[in-house]
Amino acid sequence: MSSATTSESTSESSIDMSTKTTGAVIDEAGFRDGPFGGFAGDLRTVRILWRREMVRFLHNRARLVMGLAAPLLFLFVLGNGIGSTGGDLGLYQAFLFPGTLLMVVQGPAVAVGTVIMWDRQSGFLRQMLVAPVRRAAVLAGICLGGTTTGALYALPVLALAGAMGVPYHPRLLLVLGEITLLAFALTALGVSAAVCIRRPETFQIVSGLAMAPAVLLSGALFPVGGLQSWLGMVVRANPLSYGVDALRRTMPDPDPSAPTPAWFRAGPEWWGWAPPVLLELSLVVVPSLILLTLAGRRFSRID
Repeated sequence: MSSATTSESTSESSIDMSTKTTGAVIDEAGFRDGPFGGFAGDLRTVRILWRREMVRFLHNRARLVMGLAAPLLFLFVLGNGIGSTGGDLGLYQAFLFPGTLLMVVQGPAVAVGTVIMWDRQSGFLRQMLVAPVRRAAVLAGICLGGTTTGALYALPVLALAGAMGVPYHPRLLLVLGEITLLAFALTALGVSAAVCIRRPETFQIVSGLAMAPAVLLSGALFPVGGLQSWLGMVVRANPLSYGVDALRRTMPDPDPSAPTPAWFRAGPEWWGWAPPVLLELSLVVVPSLILLTLAGRRFSRID
């Protein structure tokens, strides 16, 4: 959860570098001079803005290191600490693995929103909005860049799966696909908030206050199956709970030679019924698309 904070703290320091590389990318692609009409123009806009995020990602290695530091600290220290108690809790590090992936991708998602805030402050956002391009294409390019960055952040963590008690298996490719959907959902959330909030300082405070409880109540750190009263209701209402549960149910068993404890895969239930993985993923993606649609309408009227 603190990966969002570390990513935010490095975003402002990377704005100067990003502004320089952005101008080079846009000039090379002909954003200022070339025609942008129709579907081909929309694709070109998406490609330019996606490439802008990739340039920022490749030129800021410190942000990558800081974005991975806090989640990996949770995984190694908390996972080993609780797992060392023995018994079924020896699998806790593997249980924590999907939650760590969620923490890793939330940092780049929030950082994309922060960049939008500083683009508004610097005047670059206004330049994009007065260009002959569709606002939906601008949002799509920004979200695609944030989603790709989030998936790239998750790759080093997935490479450590064997050391975390998760065996290497082709199902990890499905996990990568699911974490990409989670990265899109979080990026859409960050972009929607950035479109509606005008001050960068306010955005950082709001995003921090929103993401911390969302991650804590997603099942990233503890099993959520069978929770009662208000806590269970909050967990079931949290879309991230279904994303983490989908990751955990998709990844291979920690020890194929022994039965996996029931608590390990205990996810949110509706009156004793566990939603299938595809439904869980739709519960993550569909609200994000709705938020993005609403943000697109607000984005078309942004100052």
